[in-house]
Amino acid sequence: MDNARRLTWLLTSSAASHLGDGIGKVALPLLATTLTRDPVLIAGLSATQFLPWLLFAAVAGALVDRIDRRRAMVVANAARAVAVGVLAVLVATGGMTIWLVYLTALVIGTAETVADSAANALIPAVVGDGSLDAANSKLQACEIVGQTFLGGPVGSLTFALFAAFPFVLNSAGFAIAAAVLLGLAGTYRAQGETHQPAKLRTELADGLRWLRRHPLLLRLVAVAGLLSLVSELAQAQLVLYALEDLHLSDATFGLFAFVGGIGGLLGAGIAPRLVRAGGRRAVVVGGILCCGAGFGGMGLVRSPVAGAALFGLFAAAVVAVNVVLATARHTLVPGELLGRVLGVWRTVVWGAIPVGALLGGVLTEALGTAARTFAVSGLAMLVIAGFAFAALRRVSLDDKSDSAAALTHHDRGL
Repeated sequence: MDNARRLTWLLTSSAASHLGDGIGKVALPLLATTLTRDPVLIAGLSATQFLPWLLFAAVAGALVDRIDRRRAMVVANAARAVAVGVLAVLVATGGMTIWLVYLTALVIGTAETVADSAANALIPAVVGDGSLDAANSKLQACEIVGQTFLGGPVGSLTFALFAAFPFVLNSAGFAIAAAVLLGLAGTYRAQGETHQPAKLRTELADGLRWLRRHPLLLRLVAVAGLLSLVSELAQAQLVLYALEDLHLSDATFGLFAFVGGIGGLLGAGIAPRLVRAGGRRAVVVGGILCCGAGFGGMGLVRSPVAGAALFGLFAAAVVAVNVVLATARHTLVPGELLGRVLGVWRTVVWGAIPVGALLGGVLTEALGTAARTFAVSGLAMLVIAGFAFAALRRVSLDDKSDSAAALTHHDRGL
């Protein structure tokens, strides 16, 4: 099977998975708002969804370095399909409480740490000599189209029709994703892992030691972690912002997210061109500036059209930044260590999400409205853009050897 066909199988599976995930990620907070309107509890749901990344991302990364990555994705997607299927039954029978919503989100998030880590680690093996920027852009496009462009509207509209319906579709999406991967021929263990696997603790330590010796990756982790923390202050309050500040209905909330999907798709599409035109460092710094402008503007407007447009700007910018960061990881990290380094990366970056979500809930409660939380988040992202410019000003993200040389001859610390 050639590389193009392998990538097609992986992208098809990712598209089905992200479509189901997008339906669920809109329907879950809508379900939560039928049980409570407490901003801290709403933020707690977002925190619960991402808590597994803080607890298990490093372990998941080590696991995908020692087992077949395709098989890991199949098992993780099947587990998510079962968990969401059980949720659909509970919603249909009227047996839901906010704590059961939390529990389901925790189970789904735990399986997601394995599925997403394996998918990202698979990219270099699937692409081969192809363009990593293009492959990562396509993977981001699948995520955006599935989770917001299609999943958001479908999730909100089907929830308005029948509360259990979106969770049935969510479960089906994960099941299809698992089935499609069975068509991806070949073995996808980490290259270079021909020896007997060491203890899991030793493998985790190897990944952490490798990352500590590479200041450029450490700087990128710091930038990505700060951006993740600050953006989640507001994103965890998005449903309250839409329903209470913009006065949207449950059904139109998905259409609001749909505009964000358009922006994200645009960001994924133009990211490789922006890299060719200005370089990866410029895309990172400029993208974070645009993120801050988008969220800061959302805190100031009360028009649904203007709010959706600014959310689209944020989505486009953050996706472009994510494309560059993903390519930097794939370029700089050896294939046999990619899962472990990615696990450490996501422990920091995705682990910051539940912290940011809880802080956002407390901030909204203190400030009185979610709109003010968006304004604070936007201002903080402008500060992060300045930090990114200072941290990356002496290095190049466009060539691995240039980056290493720049760090050797200048400052080695973060």
